[in-house]
Amino acid sequence: MELEKGYFITFEGADGCGKTTQAELLEKWLNTKGYNTLMTLEPGATDLGKNLRQILLHYDKPVSDEAEMFMYLADRAQHAQMIIKPALEDKKIVLCDRYTDSTVAYQGYGREGNIEQINILNKIATKGLKSNLTLLFDVESEIAQSRLGKTKDRLESQGIDFHKKVRNGYLELAKQEPERIKVINANKTIEEVFSEVKKIIGELLNI
Repeated sequence: MELEKGYFITFEGADGCGKTTQAELLEKWLNTKGYNTLMTLEPGATDLGKNLRQILLHYDKPVSDEAEMFMYLADRAQHAQMIIKPALEDKKIVLCDRYTDSTVAYQGYGREGNIEQINILNKIATKGLKSNLTLLFDVESEIAQSRLGKTKDRLESQGIDFHKKVRNGYLELAKQEPERIKVINANKTIEEVFSEVKKIIGELLNI
């Protein structure tokens, strides 16, 4: 089924919220309905991004907050121009696991960075490309951390206070942009959460 234009849906939330699983389920569901989709993620969708992802998530020496932020932005600039925009021009539904809101939540609220500056830099990196819809999977920080298991990457290993700041940041973003950002209770089972996802997307696409 071909759309009149591409549609850009992003999946956001704290590590352990289940957004990646929901994105995969949604892609399969949309494909069964005949929609042309592209699944992608940040960081690491491009060749350049894969190298940046390795540093961002597994570099074991100190990284300044600014260096961390600019690496995410570099990954996003390459991703938006090389993958997302061409797919949207090809009238696909782009499903993206993390995007601009992640940087605001993690580097802005979590790291207590300058959110106004981050918003400007996000706009520069993406040339103004925003998601049409963002699904925010909200889960209690303690539950999210318990889902991650023992092996955690550099950001997942931050303390619980950091992750609570990230969660609160996401919820603040949802208050600021309620039309774009839809909050889903991710404390529930995978099936219950996906039922809510299908309801939102079904209404959106008249499925």
